[in-house]
Amino acid sequence: MNFNPVEIIRKKRDGEALSPEEIGFFIQEAAHKRIPDYQVSAFLMAAYFQGMNPRETSTLTRKMTESGEQITFPGGRPKIDKHSTGGVGDKVSIALAPLVAALGVDVPMVSGRGLGHTGGTLDKLESIPGFRTDLSTSDFVRIVGKTGVAMMGQSEAFVPADKLLYALRDVTATVECIPLITASILSKKAAEGISGLVLDIKTGSGAFMKKQSDAEKLAKSLISVGRQLGIKVRALITDMSQPLGQAVGHTLEILECIDMLSGAGPEDLRNLTVELAAHMLLLGGKSKSLAAARAAAHRALQNGAALQKFREMCSAQGARIDVTRHREALTVSPQTAIVSATKTGTVAKIDTRELGMALVDLGGGRKKTTDAIDASVGYLLHAKIGTSVRKGEPLLTVHYSRKSLETGGIDLHQILKRIEGAYCISKLKTARPKLIKKVILV
Repeated sequence: MNFNPVEIIRKKRDGEALSPEEIGFFIQEAAHKRIPDYQVSAFLMAAYFQGMNPRETSTLTRKMTESGEQITFPGGRPKIDKHSTGGVGDKVSIALAPLVAALGVDVPMVSGRGLGHTGGTLDKLESIPGFRTDLSTSDFVRIVGKTGVAMMGQSEAFVPADKLLYALRDVTATVECIPLITASILSKKAAEGISGLVLDIKTGSGAFMKKQSDAEKLAKSLISVGRQLGIKVRALITDMSQPLGQAVGHTLEILECIDMLSGAGPEDLRNLTVELAAHMLLLGGKSKSLAAARAAAHRALQNGAALQKFREMCSAQGARIDVTRHREALTVSPQTAIVSATKTGTVAKIDTRELGMALVDLGGGRKKTTDAIDASVGYLLHAKIGTSVRKGEPLLTVHYSRKSLETGGIDLHQILKRIEGAYCISKLKTARPKLIKKVILV
C-alpha cells in the first residue's frame, strides 16, 4: 500500500496517531532512500514535538528492526548486551564488553557514533590503529563465536532505518525524544539476536535526560517495548552531572579503559562498569546473585582476564598494534592548556553538556554527519564535584590541536573561557553525587 509522505508528516505534525501501515511505509521508504532526507528530518521534528503513543513507538521499533538484516547466532553461550544513553567521558562499553565476555557471557554489541555533545563508542575504538567497526554480519557472528565479544557499527544492510535516523537526529536537534530514542536503541538490539539487555540511562547536566523523572520514563519505555520484542531488559539510572572518569576525548578514553582493565583506573568508572557487568552476568545466568557477580567482575579486572579478552577483541577486529603493551601507538595531542580555579572553595556543579560541546568545537565531535573527528584532543579532569580547590589550582588539562582549531575557525581562548565557566565553585561543602541512582526492573 502506498501513502503520501507529506500526509504522514502532516498527521504527526498535527498530533494525530499514525497507523502501523503508515509507519511501516515511511520507514521502509526512508531506509531505501526513496524519501529524501529533508522529509525524514521533518518527520523527526514532528515526532519530537508531538510525541508518539506506546503503540506507535512499538510499531516504529519493529519496522526499523525489519528494515534490514537480522542476526541469528548458533546455540551456546547466552547473548547479553548493554546500552548507554550516552554522556561525556562515558567509555564504559569499551571495557565492559570484554570484561563480561571473559566471564562466560557473549556480548554482541552494535554501537553508535558521537551524538550531539556525547562521544561515540565506535569513534573511540577507531582511534586504535587498524581497529575495524565496519564488520559484515557474518564477520560479526564469526568473531563473537571465536572471542565472545565484538563491537560493530551499523552497515547499510543492518537496521538501515536507524542508521539514517540516528545520523539525522544528531544534526536536526531531535535527539531528546523518548519514542525516537526507544526505537533507535531497541531496533538495533532486537536485530542483534540477544536475549537480554542492561540499560545505563544517564541523568544530569551531561545527559540527554536532564531530569531523573525523564530518565525513568525512558527506562520504562525501553523495558516495555523490549519485552514485547522478547528481550529481558533491566535499567540502571546513573549520574551524568559530571564526566565519568577523568578522561574525555577518544584516545584519552581508550587509555583510561586500558588502565581500568589493568586493575587501576578511576573509582567511579570501575564501580559503574562492575555494577553493569554484574547485572549482565545475572541476566546471562552466570551468577545467582549480584554480590557474587560483582566479586567475579572485580577478580577478572585484577587477574588480567578482562585485559586479555580486550586484546583478543582488538586483534580479531584488525588492530595492527597491541595498544595495551604499546600505549605510544595511541596519539594524544601534546599541545596543552590548563584551566584553573578562579577562587578557593568546593566544586559544586559542572555544566557537563558545555564541556561536551566545547570538545566538539575543539574537533573532538561532529557538527554535521560528514565531519571528521580529531581523536587526539580532549580533557583530563583534576577536580570533580565535591573536590576542594584553591584559587589557581588546575581544574582540567585541555589537549588541543592547532590544526583542528584553525580548520574550524575556533579561538582557543574562547574555548578555555567556556570550560572555566562550566565549573561552579562554592564556599559551601558539596557532596559527591550518587553514581547509581535507581535500578528499574519493571
